[in-house]
Amino acid sequence: MNQLIVKSLVLGAMILILNASGYGQALPVELKKETLARQIKYLDDHTRIYENYRAIREDMYRIVSRNTLDTLAKAKTRIKSLEQGTAELEAQIDSLQTGLMSTQGKLTESIRSKNSISLIGIPLNKHAYNAITWSIISALILLLVIGFISYKANHIITSRTRNDLDALKAEFEAYRQKSRLDREQMARDHFNEVKRLKESNPSRSK
Repeated sequence: MNQLIVKSLVLGAMILILNASGYGQALPVELKKETLARQIKYLDDHTRIYENYRAIREDMYRIVSRNTLDTLAKAKTRIKSLEQGTAELEAQIDSLQTGLMSTQGKLTESIRSKNSISLIGIPLNKHAYNAITWSIISALILLLVIGFISYKANHIITSRTRNDLDALKAEFEAYRQKSRLDREQMARDHFNEVKRLKESNPSRSK
């Protein structure tokens, strides 16, 4: 019983000392300039654990929470931009496919036509016309391939960013829930200990 009281008093004293000393100190550079993952690692490395409770300065907790929300907002903006770029690439691909089909139709028609073909009023033989047409088709196919590769690359980046965002959300939610449960459990333990002390010393409560 006495040992439990001593542990509770020591824990309470540590929290009060950490809070009192923490608010007078400037925030570490790591919590201002490093990545979110490094900020969380900094909290893990520089906060103390006593009896399975972690004491974290309130200002550190708030800035890491704010930085997490800022990171989530930037990731959402990035995803929206990538999705918009993907939509534009898809529109370009559709346009190129339409142009390719049109050119292929003209090529089929030219094969059925005579050897002598007039292009913009300039007479050309069939071989020259075919060479020009196939050059156009090759250029369109090249553009289509480039557009498709760009689309796939943007799609991969969007998927990775979305996965990173989901992982970041899960990590932050777990961290927030753990911090909340730790604070609630600490408050309950403190309340129970105070109640126990009052019951064991009724003269002092009066």
